[in-house]
Amino acid sequence: MDIIQEPGKPDFVLLDNLTLEAFMENLKIRFQKGRIYTYIGEVVVSVNPYKAMNIFTPEYIKDYKGREFWEKPPHIYALADAAYKSMKRYMKDTCIVISGESGAGKTEASKIIMNYIASITNVSARAEIERVTGILLKSNVILESFGNAKTNRNDNSSRFGKYMDINFDFKGDPIGGHINNYLLEKSRVVHQQSGERNFHSFYQLLLGATEQTLTSLHLKRDVDAYNFTRQDQSNNSRSIDDKRTFREMTGAFKAVGFTHDEQKALFQLLAVILHLGNIEFVLNGDVVGVKNKQVLSQIAELLGTSADAIEQALLTRVVAARGEVISKLHTHEDTCFARDAFAKAIYERAFSWIVQRINTIIEVKLDITRYGKSTLIGVLDIYGFEIFDNNSFEQFCINYCNEKLQQLFIELVLKQEQEEYLREGIDWQNIDYFNNCIICELVEQPHKGIISILDEACLNVGTVTDVMFLEAMDKKLKGHGHYQSRRLSPTDKDLSHNQDFRIIHYAGKVRYSVVGFMEKNKDQLFQDFKRVLYKSSNKVISDMWPEGAQSVKEVTKRPLTAGTLFKNSMIQLVGKLSSKEPYYVRCIKPNEMKSPIQFNDDRCEHQVAYLGLLENVRVRRAGFANRQPYSRFLQRYKMLSSYTWPNHQCKGDKEAVQALIKDISSRPGILVNGKPGFEHDVAYGNTKIFIRTPNTLVTLEEQRVDLIQYIIVLLQKMWRGANARRRYKRTVATYKIMNRYRVYKMRCYLLEMSKRFHNVRKMRDLGKSVVWAQPPKVLTQLAEHMKLMHARWRAGHIVKSIPHDQWPLIQLKCAAYDALHGKRSNWLRQGKWEGNYLASMSDNAAQASSFQSVSNNIKAKHSFNKVVFSAHVRKMNKNNKSEDRALLVTDKLIFKLDPKKGYKPMTSGVLLRKVTGLSVSSSSNQLLVIHLDGHDDLVTCIHKTNPPNQDRVPEAIGCIMRVIKLEQNRDILVNVGKSIQVKLGGKTKTISFDETNGATSNFRKVSNTSIMLTTSTT
Repeated sequence: MDIIQEPGKPDFVLLDNLTLEAFMENLKIRFQKGRIYTYIGEVVVSVNPYKAMNIFTPEYIKDYKGREFWEKPPHIYALADAAYKSMKRYMKDTCIVISGESGAGKTEASKIIMNYIASITNVSARAEIERVTGILLKSNVILESFGNAKTNRNDNSSRFGKYMDINFDFKGDPIGGHINNYLLEKSRVVHQQSGERNFHSFYQLLLGATEQTLTSLHLKRDVDAYNFTRQDQSNNSRSIDDKRTFREMTGAFKAVGFTHDEQKALFQLLAVILHLGNIEFVLNGDVVGVKNKQVLSQIAELLGTSADAIEQALLTRVVAARGEVISKLHTHEDTCFARDAFAKAIYERAFSWIVQRINTIIEVKLDITRYGKSTLIGVLDIYGFEIFDNNSFEQFCINYCNEKLQQLFIELVLKQEQEEYLREGIDWQNIDYFNNCIICELVEQPHKGIISILDEACLNVGTVTDVMFLEAMDKKLKGHGHYQSRRLSPTDKDLSHNQDFRIIHYAGKVRYSVVGFMEKNKDQLFQDFKRVLYKSSNKVISDMWPEGAQSVKEVTKRPLTAGTLFKNSMIQLVGKLSSKEPYYVRCIKPNEMKSPIQFNDDRCEHQVAYLGLLENVRVRRAGFANRQPYSRFLQRYKMLSSYTWPNHQCKGDKEAVQALIKDISSRPGILVNGKPGFEHDVAYGNTKIFIRTPNTLVTLEEQRVDLIQYIIVLLQKMWRGANARRRYKRTVATYKIMNRYRVYKMRCYLLEMSKRFHNVRKMRDLGKSVVWAQPPKVLTQLAEHMKLMHARWRAGHIVKSIPHDQWPLIQLKCAAYDALHGKRSNWLRQGKWEGNYLASMSDNAAQASSFQSVSNNIKAKHSFNKVVFSAHVRKMNKNNKSEDRALLVTDKLIFKLDPKKGYKPMTSGVLLRKVTGLSVSSSSNQLLVIHLDGHDDLVTCIHKTNPPNQDRVPEAIGCIMRVIKLEQNRDILVNVGKSIQVKLGGKTKTISFDETNGATSNFRKVSNTSIMLTTSTT
């Protein structure tokens, strides 16, 4: 926790001057800055923010889990975690006491605590944990509906006290729980103060239930139709909330495990109470009767009994004396009292039954011998100190409860302090504080206390009034320093004669009116009503009243009074809390307007007083304001000394802390309370360092803040360097792994291919059918070379099997393959390639001899070695005219011959070195274009073949390419396309094709730049 950056002081113990003004100023500053939690040591002071706050998220739960109080800013999660850790680590029962006035946020604090505990328990047992915690949380919804009401101070005020035990197994998982309720304000059922409402359950039923449900209960959807709900004039403002909360309540009933019949019985009891409030009585002489008997019949139907039995219980009372049964008629006043007592008793019994039913569902069912001893965390959500304009018996009991809890609080805080000092070997100093034991004794002391005096007045035979009770108190408590009345203080005009008395509580003076004390203390319900309800045909209602089974003639003991029952329950509660390690949440209501920004100084100061917060701070800092384990202290402050930074070399943490304190104290300028250094302000325990005043802690924090920025820079530098080195090593390692992996993949690939080609020589196709494995990327190029090597090896083997005289033909076909494969359809024809077709008797029988003679003459004249290719062609000239010609290709020159003139040469021939390329059609027509450098292209179409339409273009391409490669050692480009670009007469023209299954081909001019090669049937 950063003391310097926190607004105000995060712990009231750290206040420089402990005064009420300083306390209130710190509380106000933190509230205005949105800090609703502040510590007093390990006590949490919580101010109701009256707005939703983003400090209860899973991230916050994670931040506070397993942390100590001083490690993080104040939060109720820190207290819940401390209670859970103490319970789990040391197998100690713990309790969390939540106190404060109505509207201070006690119930919400208990929900937050239970949610936190549910969130940090083991995930492995999540289903059972969620079941138990779900029931505990959903039970709050039910108890709020039946136990909360709108008051002038709080729209959702708890009108009962609640103590909830959550049981845990040895692993720290919730396994069950138990709820105790205290002092339900049942008088609210029949009467509410101006501006207040009855319990929420009545309005939720009337406004939220379906029409069918209301009809079955004989109810109307109108709160003003019933005496017990129309006393408040502000019901409409909450009608929407009542409809919503009714749905939540019925959902909670189902989730907790209430059956449909049980829910129905509870709604019937609520309806019965509403109908009872509308019953009117009339006097017929001295006899009292029921005016509206139809309502009586409806009540009887809902209770599962007869209308006569209920009427008799309301109008008469059966008394058993000496074995005789006497029926005594009620007066009009008695009948009204009996009706109201009946309504209050039904509601109180229904509320107690709900609590018992929840306890039955969530009780611990595990076998201790198998699962070990269970531990528990108790959560006490109980009413705070109340001071109203008119304080009655309920406020008296509530304030007595707070006196008992304050007494326990001071005693346990002092006890914890003393035990810790003893454990740590620190001398204990007596602390002066206000001990409110005298006030508790004023209320509970046998024979002399107020409750005993009240019980005695209630037990007296005859008419004993509230005034007589006040007189008895004045007589017995005369001279007590904390009791006052008008008779004992005649000049005190704030007290009314024969009505008021005052108790000086630890929280201030409270004036009580004795009116109604006797009646509320007796809390009498005639046995007749219990017998009627026990005999109900509704089993749920019958089970609520087991004492109704007693015979009419059976004489029973007088029941304990409400005051005595409450006193006994408080003594038991204090006993429970005393046996546990306590943690406290003190809730404060900042204003009456429910505003998130308003801070009413007077209201808050009053609450600080009656919660005893200033007294708590005084006790906490009477010795040492702060104490921390040596390890934690070193962890936070070790950077302040070279003896402890970064790690100390001392014998232990205690010696290291002593060296650190001594080193800092020796520095100039360190002053604490006017003295140099602060060795005088600390004490060393066995495991903790004790710091007497907050100034020392603030000085340490200031020095830590000054150093922390340099440490951060150092840590950043070291971290960045380490991170860079780690990244470098990781990169080097990555490349090594990648390299080894590549080698591995290469080896695997080569081994696989070696395996596949192992018997390639013996294969019939010499490995052609072998499927090549997908190579790794690094071997892609190598794999292509390997495929080429295999193809060449295979080709070499195949070529070796071919006779030598056929090798030239194979070379020609290979050249044609390179130029045309995949570009020209059906380019490889079957049969022998002769080349010199004009000298062949089979192809040119009529003129073969003539051609041979001309060929020899040309050979003698131009000195070429051999004829490579010859054929009849149709030639296109630069004037767009086509004629029959013969094409002669030798190893030196290319000649055009005129077959009509005995193959007379038309030119002196074109040298092969002038040939720049060849063009052919992608289809099977016989176009052959020879591109020449410095001349028009030679545009021809081979024809007059034998057999007809024989495709000789591929052979011509192979011959020309082969002879140029052999003679000039160069490659020429062969263009294959659907249209061919040629140069004629110095112009570029395009040849396109019109093909049919004919035998004669011819060129036709289409335009100046376009020529069509047509093949038509002759």
